Amino acid sequence: MIGVTIDVTDATFQTDVVDRSKTTPVVIDLWAPWCGPCRQLGPILEDEVARTGGDVVLVKVDVDENPAISRAFKVQSIPAVYAMVDGKVVDAFLGARSPAEVAAFVDKLRPDEAAREVVALLASGDEKSLRRVLEIAPDHVDATLALAELLVGDGRSEEALEWLARIPETAEVRRIAALARVGPDEAAADDVAERLETLLATVATDDSARREYLDVLELLGPQDPRTAEFRKRLTAALF
Repeated sequence: MIGVTIDVTDATFQTDVVDRSKTTPVVIDLWAPWCGPCRQLGPILEDEVARTGGDVVLVKVDVDENPAISRAFKVQSIPAVYAMVDGKVVDAFLGARSPAEVAAFVDKLRPDEAAREVVALLASGDEKSLRRVLEIAPDHVDATLALAELLVGDGRSEEALEWLARIPETAEVRRIAALARVGPDEAAADDVAERLETLLATVATDDSARREYLDVLELLGPQDPRTAEFRKRLTAALF
């Protein structure tokens, strides 16, 4: 039986484990070549994950070769097995386990029909599919962000802001909200510095100018050297 098993390193952990877990449950096997119980448990994990037909992914981490991952999980003994879903550890066990125990551990991670539908709809990514996801899972963050960005691009910024207000604020929420308020055409304009200069003259007395100024900085992003410069100038203008 062919399963999905990936050898993960400190360098690939974010992509191969955390990011992947947002679409597919991931079983993380922390092991080492010298560990006898690890060598016994490994094939059992591989067989049980393979049995899911791709519904669950197995990643293996050699703790001796990847100290950053070991520190992150505070590994004190191996084998140590963790289950990650949507970027969060949801289950774990230490030491060797029987095939039946491993099967039960893996089976709890398999998505139900609604979860399968959500994955397929997210892959489609069109407005109708995203709205369907939010009918199934009203607090689905990725679907909310994707729908809001589609709405902004279609000129329906007010509705986009209403959707964004339903989920916790993050950098991506702030970016799309800023795009909704500023507008895609204005955000793509070349005269950003000139626009900020104009707004700077009234930010101390005009709330709308201050909001627009902050939105433009949000869209520039922290990597743009002008962002730090104009944030300092905003502070000077306000205080």
